[in-house]
Amino acid sequence: MSTLQIPTARVYKPLLEPARYKGAHGGRGSAKSHFFAGLLIEDCLAEKGLLSVCIREVQKTLKESSKRLLENKLEERRIGGFKSYTDRIATPGDGQIIFQGMQDHTAESIKSLEGYKRAWLEEAQTISTRSLTLLRPTIRAAGSQIWASWNPRRKSDAIDEFLRGPKKPAGAVVVQANWRDNPWFPKELHDERLHDFEHYPERYEHIWEGGYAKAFEGAYFAKNLAEARLKRRIGHVERDPLLPVRAIFDLGGSGAHADAMAIWIVQFVDREIRVLHYIEGVGQVLGYYVAELRRLGFGDAICILPHDGVNENNVTGKRYHDHLTDAGFEVPPPIANQGRGAAMMRIEAARRIFAQCWFNEATCEAGLDALGYYHERKDETRNVGLGPEHDWSSHGSDAFGLMAIVYEAPTENKPRERQRPKGGWQRS
Repeated sequence: MSTLQIPTARVYKPLLEPARYKGAHGGRGSAKSHFFAGLLIEDCLAEKGLLSVCIREVQKTLKESSKRLLENKLEERRIGGFKSYTDRIATPGDGQIIFQGMQDHTAESIKSLEGYKRAWLEEAQTISTRSLTLLRPTIRAAGSQIWASWNPRRKSDAIDEFLRGPKKPAGAVVVQANWRDNPWFPKELHDERLHDFEHYPERYEHIWEGGYAKAFEGAYFAKNLAEARLKRRIGHVERDPLLPVRAIFDLGGSGAHADAMAIWIVQFVDREIRVLHYIEGVGQVLGYYVAELRRLGFGDAICILPHDGVNENNVTGKRYHDHLTDAGFEVPPPIANQGRGAAMMRIEAARRIFAQCWFNEATCEAGLDALGYYHERKDETRNVGLGPEHDWSSHGSDAFGLMAIVYEAPTENKPRERQRPKGGWQRS
């Protein structure tokens, strides 16, 4: 590599050495994107004809890419040999930097990136497992490197599991960088940070210190979760071996653009709701979740489906209800569609029963993260609420709300468990 021409914060020095995988995670103001933009320019100067791609999971326009950041650095440093076009940047020696969204790629189209030696994943916390799986073997030229910069969101996000988890690739170099590691951290951002620290403590750790997103300001269940932690209802919870287990679903689908599937595993023990496990996945076929339930010891779970449980699975062509029944699970008729305002009905139901919930923290971490982040979408211009935001947190929260709808508080004259009708549940 040529002598570094662009100033580099000390925290990023380990990333200057050659490595197949390089990652930088942390909060706002850490200059992660600035570092990788500078490094990419340096590599293009050092290796003539270098082919590079800057990637986001979803990129509808180039305004959402790092193209403008790279152009600014080239202009500020007056670096010659580069030429910016509408959709790419030409680099010395007939090289180029292109900008693409991974969600636009198929297993066939991704081959267009063969021969590229640098792939920079921006906002890598949004990169799906599918996208990462497609990309890694594609960027395979001798000396090729895959870079990632991201603000951590959940431990279960694909990039965190890959570069920070127990199966981290040998030789991968990953650093954590936050505002204090940036010697050029501007006063304006410093004032913003202090304001968030004082007034918005629930989001400060995630935004500025690079912590996982635990609670969103104004999240529907933030207060309930704080109270549950204070009263130690989030910890270790045992399964009652004599009572049935319920698996409460929010249905997703299979394929690259499918919503997540979310499943809460609960027991109703008198007036106590024991939340034993949380399962979530994206793009998997239904058979995957059947196998997962069995693997975790919940092969005898009563599967509770929302109203779309009578829809046909887009892979098997069978109804979700029928597929689970044929797999040997007990499946009551799906819960009726609650109509307009259903999402808020589930939220209010969940708030009512939250004080009765005891969570097994080790196995429900991803679900608790979802509950802590689930928040209202707002029209900032009019300052009015538009209902729940549909994002990564909504699937687990919807399933939790459905559990609250299903739950019925026991009475002295009413047995705790519904009796299965003679001959089994009737299919819808």
